[in-house]
Amino acid sequence: MRRVFITGASSGIGAALALFYARRGDRLALLGRRRDALLALRDSLPGSHRIYVADVRDRAALHAAAQDFLAEGPVDIVIASAGISAGTLTEELDDFQVFESIVATNLNATVATFEPFIASMKQRGAGRLAGIASVAAVRGLPGAGAYSASKAAVRTYCESLRVELSRTGIKVVTIAPGFIQTPMTAHNPYKMPFLMPVDRFAEQAAAAIDKGVSYKVIPWQMAGVARLLGLVPDRLYDYFAFKRKRKPRVH
Repeated sequence: MRRVFITGASSGIGAALALFYARRGDRLALLGRRRDALLALRDSLPGSHRIYVADVRDRAALHAAAQDFLAEGPVDIVIASAGISAGTLTEELDDFQVFESIVATNLNATVATFEPFIASMKQRGAGRLAGIASVAAVRGLPGAGAYSASKAAVRTYCESLRVELSRTGIKVVTIAPGFIQTPMTAHNPYKMPFLMPVDRFAEQAAAAIDKGVSYKVIPWQMAGVARLLGLVPDRLYDYFAFKRKRKPRVH
């Protein structure tokens, strides 16, 4: 039995990962903002698990939850899966607060999630730290500057951390989802190629985390799309990206 700490467990990718690991027989710590959703999830899972109601932007609360779970024993896997997305426009002054919230949730909270576990993992010479980036990090998407920037930063941060911890036995894994069937993507006003059920995503993400791979795009078809996007000249990318439908702003 492994011990797994998951943020963003109230719904979406976090909840799907919780279900996968619980069915595997692991002991979980599930952190999210919505108590009712966490209670319902915990009650639906096989095994005994802990829940922590907290906003990942609250670093002190996040660390307190981590220390409480660590007090029971060593933690094998930490997954920073909490994330939010919304359309943002730099010209709209009110969007700055949305931008800050997205960066705080997607990037800063990833750092805060990993912080409490590194020392004990180093001592044991083993562990997995998994960050959730996105294919949206490959090129900046119009109207989604906050989301694209935050996920690009997650990828780069995890790469930096991977190198820092490369001789400690700790594996840092970056998972880059394409389009996954979750509440976050349910209202996207554009086509979502290779849309993947969230349970299949969770299975493949967990396999990548177990293997300790450095970077994994899921589904595999989006890996090819991501590579092609990186090769497209800026002028051509700008022309087609400008015409793309955009994620709605929060009003």
